[in-house]
Amino acid sequence: MTAYNALKAVSLTHVRYQRGDQLGHFLAWVSLVPVFISLGGFVSHFIFRRELQVMFFALGLVISQFISELIKKSVQQARPETCVLLEMCDSHGWPSSHSQYMFFFTVYFTLLTCKGIGGIWNVRTKWAALFLPWSLAVLTMYSRVYLGYHTVAQVFAGASLGIFLGGVWFWLVNSKLFRYFPLIEESPFGRFFYAKDTSHISDVLKFEYDNARAARKNMAARKAMATKSS
Repeated sequence: MTAYNALKAVSLTHVRYQRGDQLGHFLAWVSLVPVFISLGGFVSHFIFRRELQVMFFALGLVISQFISELIKKSVQQARPETCVLLEMCDSHGWPSSHSQYMFFFTVYFTLLTCKGIGGIWNVRTKWAALFLPWSLAVLTMYSRVYLGYHTVAQVFAGASLGIFLGGVWFWLVNSKLFRYFPLIEESPFGRFFYAKDTSHISDVLKFEYDNARAARKNMAARKAMATKSS
């Protein structure tokens, strides 16, 4: 008989819930929100936008996840007993990385929005824009307990770590590192990837809209002049 090594699932997207549990099914998808933010949000943003503020936002999330993993390996607190059913007992639970990720993201996003950096949200819509990330952060924290991946203490530890690191990283980026953004823009990296900073523009959407319309009108005017001259 051939001997096989024990198999292990990729925990990034491997979320289990009890069959027939509709709330569990919903919360399993909620647990995947950090994956959607990372792949659907930051990767797409880099491809299409390449804003330095968002690049440093993503860098902070990576650093915070690294810190969370270091703490987990140092503390080595076990997950709840339900980890047997979830096949997650070989990993540690304190602090919850999902909670830490979501609260880091939410705090940084909140500070960006309230400070008006990037000029995406105006005064009338900024508070409505903050409702979604905070709701998802709380739901993610709840989902990790409900689905049996963490204890209440572990998700609150993750949330506290995320809030702390998100606030510290925002202060560091926008008080210290921000002054180097023009240098990064003019560097070989910035020129090759078209990395830019629009934090100084009060309304980015309107700015890009006006410039796109102006460019189209200028192009149409040049075509008209070329047609007349020919």
